[in-house]
Amino acid sequence: MKSGHFPLSQSNSINNEFILESYFMATGFLDRLTTAIQIAEELKYDSSEIIEAICKVADKFRIYPPAKNRAAWFEVVFREKLLEARADILAHRYRKQYFK
Repeated sequence: MKSGHFPLSQSNSINNEFILESYFMATGFLDRLTTAIQIAEELKYDSSEIIEAICKVADKFRIYPPAKNRAAWFEVVFREKLLEARADILAHRYRKQYFK
């Protein structure tokens, strides 16, 4: 699962990969981990955004599971949820910084 340009520091790479794998396993999307990392690399997202996104994907899966082609559904929804995750994290950081 090592990737030369994944946006994680080299010293924490193994630990972060284990954490990501744990989240994907808990949400039932371990088979999509490689795809998720490729999408995240392409869009330049970090591990905290990936974790937030996979939790959002799992929530959507419980409510609106795919009728067909789970892999294609995952790619579309994961990209959408990555955007939401970044927005949520930035909003949280903003509130934390300015509304102490």
